[in-house]
Amino acid sequence: MHVCVLGAGIIGLASAYSLRRAGHEVTVIDRANPGSGASGGNGAQLSYSYVQPLADPGIWRQLPKLLLSRSSPLKLQPRLDPQQWLWGLQFLAACNGSRSRASTAWLLRLAASSRQAFDRMMEEEKLDCDFSATGKLVLYPTPNTFAAAKRQLLLQRQLGSIQEAVSADRCVEIESALKMHHRQIAGAIYTPGECAADCQKTCDGLLTVLRRDGVRFLLGTSIAQLEVRGETVVAATTSQGPVEADHYVLALGADSSRMARTLGIHLPIYPLKGYSITVEADESTGAAPSVSVTDSARKVVFARIGSRLRVAGMAELAGYNTAVCPKQIASLQASTQTIFPGCSSFENLSPWAGMRPATPTGLPVIGRHAKGPPNLLFNTGHGALGFTLAFGSAERISTMLSGETSQRAIT
Repeated sequence: MHVCVLGAGIIGLASAYSLRRAGHEVTVIDRANPGSGASGGNGAQLSYSYVQPLADPGIWRQLPKLLLSRSSPLKLQPRLDPQQWLWGLQFLAACNGSRSRASTAWLLRLAASSRQAFDRMMEEEKLDCDFSATGKLVLYPTPNTFAAAKRQLLLQRQLGSIQEAVSADRCVEIESALKMHHRQIAGAIYTPGECAADCQKTCDGLLTVLRRDGVRFLLGTSIAQLEVRGETVVAATTSQGPVEADHYVLALGADSSRMARTLGIHLPIYPLKGYSITVEADESTGAAPSVSVTDSARKVVFARIGSRLRVAGMAELAGYNTAVCPKQIASLQASTQTIFPGCSSFENLSPWAGMRPATPTGLPVIGRHAKGPPNLLFNTGHGALGFTLAFGSAERISTMLSGETSQRAIT
C-alpha cells in the first residue's frame, strides 16, 4: 500500500517510520526541510509522565493575568479571527476537573506506548540525537502550588507514573546546579525516568534512515490541496505536480486545520506560539543542569542536549505570526540567568519560535474523521507534547491502516 504523509516534522517523520516498518510504500511531502516547523527548536524534553493538559481548572483564576499582564508566560492576544475565538471558548469549556483528569489518563497511556516505540527505534537505529535519561524536576514556588502539584501526582501515580514530591533540599541533592535558587523553591515533583533529546537531530537522523529504507521525500514542495473524487482522496496537488497514493496522513502541525477546511472539515486546532534559546553550557562552573528542569511559575523548561542547554517556554494564542519576539527571547535568557547563574556565557542564543498545533482539550487528533474521506487519516494537534507522543501516535496510525482497529479520530 502506498501512503503519502503530508508534513515532515517529528509527527510526520515518526508516522513515515512506523508505516515503512509495517511494509508500506511511503512518500513524505513538506514545503521545508524536516523539523523546520514546531519540532526543531522545541523544549527537548520527552515528558512521558508529565502530560497534564493546559486546559485545567486553575486557568480560571489566571484569566485576568493572561489577558492583561505583559509578563505572563501564557498570553491571549485577541484578534478578529473566528477560529481563535471558537478555540478559546472550547478551551475554557475544557477547563474543568473531570475533563482534565480524563485527558491526563488518555495522554499518559499514549505517552507510555510512545516511550516504548521511541526506545525500540533508538535501539534499532542508534540515532545521534543527544539523548539522555537523567530525570526531571518540576519546581513550585509556593506551598499552595506545590500542594496542587502533589494532588496531581496522586492522580498520575494511580495511572502508573513513578514520581515523588521532594523538598528544596532534595532538589539540590538531585541537581546541584539549583543551589543558588534553593530559597525560591517550595518543593518539586521528581520523575527519575524522564528523558531529553534534540528533536532536530532526531528529525535529521530519521530522514537518513527513511531514505535508506526507500522512503521518497518531496521537500521544498508546497501542498495546494487534496483532490477528492467521490468520497476518496485521489491526489495531493503540489508544486511538483499531483502525488497519487492509496492513503494520506495529514501531519501538517498548525497548518492542518487550514488544509482540513478545504475539505469542509473543522479541526479544533489553533497555534500556540512558543520560543526557545539554545546556549553552550559552561562545564567548568557546574552551574548548568544535567537533569531536566521545569520552572512552573515561569512556564519555562530547561533540558541538556549534549554540551548545550535548551531553554523553552511561552504560549501565545496570537494567530499565525512566526516572527521571533526579542522581548520573549530576553525573558528566557533572564529566567536562565536567575535560576542557573553562571551556566553559560550566552554569547550565542540561537533564538527560535515555533507554532505548536494545540487542541482545546490537549488531546491530539489521530485517525479518520467522521466527515472526511476514508483514505485520509489525521495525526496532528499534539501541542507542546509532539516529541513526547510522536512515536505512539505513529504506531496508532500504522495499526489503523493495517486494519487492526477501526478507531476514529478525536473530534
